[in-house]
Amino acid sequence: MMVIWSPQAHDDRAAIWDHVVAEDPRATNRLDQLFSQAAADLAEFPALGRPGLIPGTRELFPATHYRLVYETRGDQIVILALVHTARRWPTP
Repeated sequence: MMVIWSPQAHDDRAAIWDHVVAEDPRATNRLDQLFSQAAADLAEFPALGRPGLIPGTRELFPATHYRLVYETRGDQIVILALVHTARRWPTP
C-alpha cells in the first residue's frame, strides 16, 4: 500500500523535529527514523495499529511518547497526525 502523510501530519513531524533538535540532535534523527519505519511497516501491514479514538482511524505508537494516527483509504494509508501522548487527542 502507498503511505501518504497529510499536511497536518507533515506539520506535526516538523514541529516535533524543531522541538527535539534543540535538546538533542541525535535523538531527533533516531526519532525521525522511527517515524519513517512506522510508515514503512504500515505499507506492509495496514492493520498493525490499534483501533483509534476517532472512529475509522487506527493508531500506532512508533516511539514511547508519540501516537501516529492514520486511516486506510482504498489502497492508501493516510497518516493524519503525529501527536505527543501528553497532548489531548483528539481535541474537542
